[in-house]
Amino acid sequence: MRFRPCIDLHNGLVKQIVGGTLQNSEAAGPDTNFQSGRPASYYASLYRKDGLKGGHVIKLGPGNDKAALDALHAYPGGLQLGGGVNNTNAGYWLDAGAERVIVTSYVFSNGRVNNEHLQNIVRAVGRERLVLDLSCRKKDGRYYIVTELWRNFTDVEISPETLEFFSKYCSEFLVHAVDVEGKCSGIEAELVENLGRWTMLPTTYAGGIRSMEDISSIQRLGGGKLDFTVGSALDIFGGCGLKYKDLV
Repeated sequence: MRFRPCIDLHNGLVKQIVGGTLQNSEAAGPDTNFQSGRPASYYASLYRKDGLKGGHVIKLGPGNDKAALDALHAYPGGLQLGGGVNNTNAGYWLDAGAERVIVTSYVFSNGRVNNEHLQNIVRAVGRERLVLDLSCRKKDGRYYIVTELWRNFTDVEISPETLEFFSKYCSEFLVHAVDVEGKCSGIEAELVENLGRWTMLPTTYAGGIRSMEDISSIQRLGGGKLDFTVGSALDIFGGCGLKYKDLV
């Protein structure tokens, strides 16, 4: 199990937000736990110094390209890039220094898997440089993948069959538990346990982590198979539950 650091970008700034509020109107904006006075490149350089590989730069909406590029240039080959990635721009981000690209919404249309788009993105970057973000929310007792800044439910459930299907097209999974993302309210234990039982690829869990006890639970419930990322609870992002240096 590894700690995967993150750099979440909103309107060009490093922020930690409550994931389920991304659908708020542009005027109101999402609920924000933290807004950094430091640029994305600062955090990328920090992760590079500490030898943390495979972290995520996530562009939450438009206006984040420059900040994302600055982060990738500060740590070339050390970070993955997600947010608005498709078959036409994925190569650009890889050339800019991303280790891998992270894709969600592009592979779905009208709530279903778009097989043509899935094939297109694999042809564009290759399976080994593709991460599929299967972030999900719970509905009727089951976890369903959500897209478009986590606003829209698909009809694709997180299941052994789903993970087996997608594992043919990518090298990693990233899964945000959107209902607890940014809330520091504890992990989605059921989801963690399911991912640990079902995944056959390197998989990173995100959402609700608030303490070392939560991290120990991920280790135990996930059978040691899951990596994790922490945002709002981390001291470098204004949190008080976890210290960055301890996780390093």
